Amino acid sequence: MARACSSWLHLKFNNYVSGTTGRSMAYCSKVGEDIVQLSEKVRNSRVLIVGGTGRVGGSTATALSTLCPDLRIVIAGRSKERGAARVAELGKNSEFAEVDIGDMESLKSVLCDVDLVVHTAGPFQQAEKCTVLETAIETKTAYLDVCDDTSYAWRAKSYMQKAKAANIPAITMGGIYPGVSNVMAAELVRSARDESKGKPERLRFSYYTAGSGGAGPTILATSFLLLGEEVVAYSKGEKVKQKPYTGTLNIDFGKGIGKRDVYLLNLPEVRSAHEVLGIPTVSARFGTAPFFWNWGMEAMTALLPVEYLRDRSKVQQLVQLFDPVVRAVDSIAGERVSMRVDLECSDGRNTLAIFSHRKLCVAVGIATAAFALAILEGSTQPGVWFPEEPEGISIEAREALLERASQGTINFIMNKPPWMVETDPKEVGLGIYV
Repeated sequence: MARACSSWLHLKFNNYVSGTTGRSMAYCSKVGEDIVQLSEKVRNSRVLIVGGTGRVGGSTATALSTLCPDLRIVIAGRSKERGAARVAELGKNSEFAEVDIGDMESLKSVLCDVDLVVHTAGPFQQAEKCTVLETAIETKTAYLDVCDDTSYAWRAKSYMQKAKAANIPAITMGGIYPGVSNVMAAELVRSARDESKGKPERLRFSYYTAGSGGAGPTILATSFLLLGEEVVAYSKGEKVKQKPYTGTLNIDFGKGIGKRDVYLLNLPEVRSAHEVLGIPTVSARFGTAPFFWNWGMEAMTALLPVEYLRDRSKVQQLVQLFDPVVRAVDSIAGERVSMRVDLECSDGRNTLAIFSHRKLCVAVGIATAAFALAILEGSTQPGVWFPEEPEGISIEAREALLERASQGTINFIMNKPPWMVETDPKEVGLGIYV
């Protein structure tokens, strides 16, 4: 059985690396006014979603099923009851597989028979092993995760040579933020280097989510665990460390969101953008609503010991305590999400990108599905890559990825000066805005 599986997978990966050039294309699905085109081979792929019974995994499964109904989706999780419910929602081209991600043998049994595994079972903070990635390499299965933790992302990166040797494409941080935000940043930088005489000097990521964004307990656990991490940012090429949930900025996210306070957090795209894109000054901030949630996060940072916030079991207790309250407030605050990426160049050229959606739980699924389709289409080279690396998402494939990921947005803008999109631009005189 193992030898038969291995032979089949060898053929499978030759298809991945060759891409879709020259193949006959077929319409897969129509979403709104957008039609997604995929090759025949890609349309019939099997995709395993680890954590598929959760909010992020379930949203990803729904998005993939909508974008391409012919895809065969395997929902992997520990709960048969929740798995059956998810399969009932998705329909005939889906099935459930009971999997424990801490057990490599359990993972091997299901990864052997799929074309791509999507790892959505967070939180990734303080996870000690990359078990799903390790198993993907061993079974020669393409890999994608929605990691939002710096340590985990760079640990995944350490598997680069093993992934290359196995000839498998893998992307870490392939969700919404990080993920789509990284690709937005990469495109701003590429355009600036092509069109500007100045050098890109400063890159700033700003994120806003109303309440939990409808993403459930996982985003709460992630947020609380991040409060226990020292913030790493970069200033003129030097690494600087700061206290979490400080350094407040009031950011204008444009129509549908408006101005929101955001605070420093230790997010993985900061280091990857600094090292991959070569930007000397990089930082990332996050804010939520209603305003008292931000106050609460500041209070937790100031009052709770760092050791407490780094203890996953204690954080889970906090999540259980706050989750009912957060859900109640979510029904009032809504679930909107927005990302703004700002790039400043040495010649005074300032550009930005904005992505806003009414529902985080929907947007994150569409974003992750966009990465999954890019990998299946052959846009990713063998190895483990960050989204902004051209070997991860080729420059030619970025436009299609962003177009797919932005479906359903209330505002999606790329490569515009701030005054053109902000709700209250400042006039410096003679009709000139900044």
